[in-house]
Amino acid sequence: MKTLTPPRRLRFRCNTQNKMSENELKERVENSLRDLRPYLKADGGDITLVEITEDYRALVELHGACSSCSMSMMTMKAGVEETIKKNAPEIMSVEAVNMPDPEAATPFGK
Repeated sequence: MKTLTPPRRLRFRCNTQNKMSENELKERVENSLRDLRPYLKADGGDITLVEITEDYRALVELHGACSSCSMSMMTMKAGVEETIKKNAPEIMSVEAVNMPDPEAATPFGK
């Protein structure tokens, strides 16, 4: 019988290392957002990091036009999440805390 192993996650050795690694991870995510920001601002939007959870989910908040744009779901997956994961592979997913309802965000409505 094969034993399933959980996905690899970043392991921390001690509190000092943990704090330094958390800060480093947060900095890499912030740098990713900084790289994306000019593109979002060109369309009247912005994005900020709210927190990184213990299970390595990056929670972000969309601002301006991005918070109500019908393309925000695509932007999150194809742009934001991809860029963050490239620079911080420890991140498992990126979620917007204020993402509109996907049904309401379609160009044709319900």
